[in-house]
Amino acid sequence: MIQTITILLLTAYLLGSINFSILLFGLLGKSDPRNSHSGNPGATNVYRQAGLFWAVVVLLLDIGRSVAVAFAAITFGEIDFVSWIGLALIIGNRFPCFHGFKGGKGVANFLGFSAVLSLYSAILSGIGWLAVNYLTKQPFLASFTMIGVLTAGTIVTLQMSPLAASGTIVTAVMIIWGHRRNITEFRREQIAKRMQ
Repeated sequence: MIQTITILLLTAYLLGSINFSILLFGLLGKSDPRNSHSGNPGATNVYRQAGLFWAVVVLLLDIGRSVAVAFAAITFGEIDFVSWIGLALIIGNRFPCFHGFKGGKGVANFLGFSAVLSLYSAILSGIGWLAVNYLTKQPFLASFTMIGVLTAGTIVTLQMSPLAASGTIVTAVMIIWGHRRNITEFRREQIAKRMQ
């Protein structure tokens, strides 16, 4: 079983290291999406640079890849290690070996992976994202809502296993940590508004 888990972890990392927005922008003759706006090669930044259609394409590719990894984790792995395989996917997305170890934040990948484990929490997290983004116009705050709902739903689905829960929590913390620049900029904006 250790060999199987090792293979799943490595495969998840390598698949996570494939960044669809970087590859897509290359095919479209556009510059690397990491060079503009937030510097994040995720769906939100793709939307800013290439429009809604390509953002949806990237989002669906990210989610589809994550769904495949989740099914493999459930089929061939043990429940205690499923969330850790998800973490390997997120690490690959965050630090992709194919793209200079500079990648995305992993929200869409976490959504796709968690949707296989807990479809209801995935749907609820999507509704939460839409609501918070509508109210705040801050996608990163909406993502935090999504991450919170997905984390809770995944932990419950994995039968509250301490090992599985810790893997899920580490994944959530890593994704939130990846948004620290957004948090800093948001705080500066709020301070500036108060001083006006």
